[in-house]
Amino acid sequence: MTDFIDLFSYAFFQNALLASILTSVLAGIIGTYVVARRSVFISGGITHASFGGMGIAYYFGFPPFLGAGIFAILSSLGIEWTSNKAGLREDSAIAILWSLGMAIGIIFVFLTPGYTPNLMGFLFGDILTVKQTDLIWLGAISLSVVLLIRFFYDAIIITAFDPDYAKTTGLPVKTIRYTVSIFIAIAIVLSIKVMGIILVLSLFTIPPSAANLFSKSYKKVMFLAVVISLVGSIIGLFMAYVFDLPSGATIILTLTGFYTISRIYKLLATK
Repeated sequence: MTDFIDLFSYAFFQNALLASILTSVLAGIIGTYVVARRSVFISGGITHASFGGMGIAYYFGFPPFLGAGIFAILSSLGIEWTSNKAGLREDSAIAILWSLGMAIGIIFVFLTPGYTPNLMGFLFGDILTVKQTDLIWLGAISLSVVLLIRFFYDAIIITAFDPDYAKTTGLPVKTIRYTVSIFIAIAIVLSIKVMGIILVLSLFTIPPSAANLFSKSYKKVMFLAVVISLVGSIIGLFMAYVFDLPSGATIILTLTGFYTISRIYKLLATK
């Protein structure tokens, strides 16, 4: 027990807890938006496409997450543009960018001379390696997302679910949707450090899906999703320490367990 309490004295564990809180805010707010729009695989497409930016950045000696951020933003804007302007179905655009990004990333990592980076950290993440710089970026984007929802909630919701009506009210539909797409891309890239490319999609999907079992109000679902993500992340982090397991995978298993229990409870409650 003493060893467990002593964990809080270590900077890496303090950083991991802060990262859990900040990513929970992002997962709850952004994830609720994505799930409600039934565009879950947009997150997956952006996430996997960003790997292409990582590979290119590694090859040319730049920070990998800078490349991932640029690729993610371009991918999110590309998905939005092709589905609205180019006549290409959204799911087709996602599939193309998903596979293209992964292919580019793998090729450039392979071509990088000398030491080949450990892909496991990118694919599965490691919350225990989060640094102060990562926390600053996570804090900045989390605050920006909260302020965006606080001041532009109605405009974002109307534009997302009824763009035709939004146009009649004079709202800049394209600007709003592109802006939201950029925020989604940045949130995903920053969360990759914590959960990895493979698991980050679940982080943005499971909490709002579980929250939706208890409420149909968008605002309540968003709030519950943040809470569920936070509780699941902290419990998963502690379990990873106790059982010496990968933190990202343990957090997702915890969230999945919470969703499963919630689903069973709702089924029994309706009988």
